[in-house]
Amino acid sequence: MSRPAITGRNCPLCGSADAAAEIRSPVPAEAEDMAALEPFWFGIEKARRFFTYHRCRDCGLLYNRDFFDEAQLAALYSSMPPNMDVVGDDAIAATQKGYFDAVAALGLLGGDYLEIGPDVGHIVRQAATRGRFGRFWLMEPNRAVHDVLRAAADGRPATILPDMMDLSAVPDGTVGLAVMVHVLDHLLDPRAMLAAIRAKLREDGVLMIVTHDEGSALRRLLGARWPAFCLQHPELYNPETIRRLLERAGYAAVTVRRSTNHFPIDFLGRQAAQAIGLRFKRLPLPRRAVALRLGNILTLAAPGQAAAEGAPARFESAA
Repeated sequence: MSRPAITGRNCPLCGSADAAAEIRSPVPAEAEDMAALEPFWFGIEKARRFFTYHRCRDCGLLYNRDFFDEAQLAALYSSMPPNMDVVGDDAIAATQKGYFDAVAALGLLGGDYLEIGPDVGHIVRQAATRGRFGRFWLMEPNRAVHDVLRAAADGRPATILPDMMDLSAVPDGTVGLAVMVHVLDHLLDPRAMLAAIRAKLREDGVLMIVTHDEGSALRRLLGARWPAFCLQHPELYNPETIRRLLERAGYAAVTVRRSTNHFPIDFLGRQAAQAIGLRFKRLPLPRRAVALRLGNILTLAAPGQAAAEGAPARFESAA
């Protein structure tokens, strides 16, 4: 039988092997083979199945010690639908416009634009129509959305590459804004990726990251039923651990705050029902989206010492 290939993984933030098991699914994924796990790979309304999350005793990161290797991940991701497909495009567009608003408030909209995993390009469209960016570098493995991404760039020069991990085509020191929305917590080696992005940023550039917040009240309320506990997340962050990770990757100024997401009311109703063990395909609730600060964090980071002198005040003024 083919089984998940990584076992006993060290902490991806600090490298420590000292970690304690903290949260398990009813059937731990490490006890299953690949054929049994594949049906649980995507979709947030399925029964819970994930690898046991451990807490690093040295830096506090919550991560999986056992996980899929890169080859297994490539096979699993090849069958995934677009991100958050179940939520609805209008709600996703409104949420991601809010993410871009946070950066636009800083007034830093020049240089090149880099996005890791832009999916169908909601933030790309905002950057193309509201920014002064030169070339758009878009690292998206799903070739099915490349034409949609090119259209989102609205005629701006755009290079779309299928390998999210290889930034060698992007010239060093040219990127004014780099974006990662729900990508960092999918990576086996997040620190290496952050260091690679830092090399691409201009001295006055900014990296924007959106992740789930494993320290949120929603996570504490739902426990093992929290949707971010899933097979796709080999680690999960809170404000302190993501700050530590960025500092170890060489960033000189980091600010973290809760982000606003838009969710359809019927979607929230289904999630609430699932949290108490009930499952409904439909509920008699409106599909209108509401804005909530619910379990996600938005992080802004500056790359160098010169940026660090002014970045914290700029970041706070944009909150």
